[in-house]
Amino acid sequence: MHDLSYFRSNFDRIAQRLATRGDVSSLDRFRELDGKRRAAISQSERLKARRNAETAEIAQLRREGADTTARQAQMRAIGGEISSLDEQVKTLDEEFRDLLAGIPNVPHESVPVGKDPEDNLEVRRAGQPRQFDFQPKAHWDLGPGLGILDLERAAKITGARFALYWGLGARLERALINFMLDVHTRHHGYTEVLPPFLVNSASLFGTGQLPKFKEDLFKCEGHDLWLIPTAEVPVTNIYRDETLDADALPIKLCAYTPCFRSEAGSYGRDVRGIIRQHQFQKVELVKFTRPGESYDELDKLTADAEDILRRLDLPFRTVVLCTGDMGFSSAKTYDIEVWLPGQNAYKEISSCSNFEAFQSRRAGIRFKSGKKSEFVHTLNGSGLAVGRTWVAIVENYQQQDGSVVIPEALRPYINEDVIRPL
Repeated sequence: MHDLSYFRSNFDRIAQRLATRGDVSSLDRFRELDGKRRAAISQSERLKARRNAETAEIAQLRREGADTTARQAQMRAIGGEISSLDEQVKTLDEEFRDLLAGIPNVPHESVPVGKDPEDNLEVRRAGQPRQFDFQPKAHWDLGPGLGILDLERAAKITGARFALYWGLGARLERALINFMLDVHTRHHGYTEVLPPFLVNSASLFGTGQLPKFKEDLFKCEGHDLWLIPTAEVPVTNIYRDETLDADALPIKLCAYTPCFRSEAGSYGRDVRGIIRQHQFQKVELVKFTRPGESYDELDKLTADAEDILRRLDLPFRTVVLCTGDMGFSSAKTYDIEVWLPGQNAYKEISSCSNFEAFQSRRAGIRFKSGKKSEFVHTLNGSGLAVGRTWVAIVENYQQQDGSVVIPEALRPYINEDVIRPL
């Protein structure tokens, strides 16, 4: 969320940068509201000045014994008009805050200007896509043949966009979760947390999902509880309405959680397999940093997520998202995309973002150094999306006979070398 005073004072510069994200209708509304507010304040101040002057004159006339009944009645009318204007300003300020809650973050100056994913910029690649001497299959064909993935029964149990894992498929998912948590805690310095999987509305407002993205969430009927769309929400809100010690920063947390998304607006996208699900597992990385250190910490967080793919020997590329493809709360985002040979494409497996003070202002998360208090910068990224990593292993490590070799880094976790066809 933006600081209202700063937003007003720097409106033209902010509006110019926000225009690169696309829709600017909310900015036009802001300008309209601001004009009304300024006019109401100006009129109120004129009337208050007049009332002050008139009140002094009335007092003098009364001391002289003059009849001031008419002028006092006029002042009462002006007082009523002032109260009405002040109430109007109060209502406009509330509307301002509601409007600001729906205005996205300002892209960092280093973010490339663009309209859609075609304008994202690749910053690096790692690993070479494997050259197969047979036609590689997609995971939705490999999984059933190996007896590790069952989408039909999942649809029977719940509906479309859910998965049922069997045997080594379930063990592979569990192995990936433990592997990711171990790497991030033992090698990258994160503290593991296990947060609630249900959150209240205040938590979702704090990280920017509410009110704008309500349709993307699952709500528990009759309760102020929502299924989390990502661990970012409960982990960031651990420190909601708190002031942190500057010496404790950066704080680095990681968490495994299931995630739940309605996938509103994704109709027709990735309908086959388990790339886009209503329920999926993730290991999330979250940081709280000083403002001057947040972009260095973003680079480190992105490297930590990439390290999982390097250890699994999975080819990937990292792109910086353009202004038109960024998430609502982000000031800058790197997407890590893993190579999927069965689909002959790179697919997103992690988004690593710096939100600067956008989330902390909404959630009231500050830090204090001496007497000075200011908002922390928050960052997060998937480290990684577990289901998509599962897909990447199955597709990249497939063999001609339909088997899948387990990456060496995972073998201590799964106690198997190969997943063989039934």
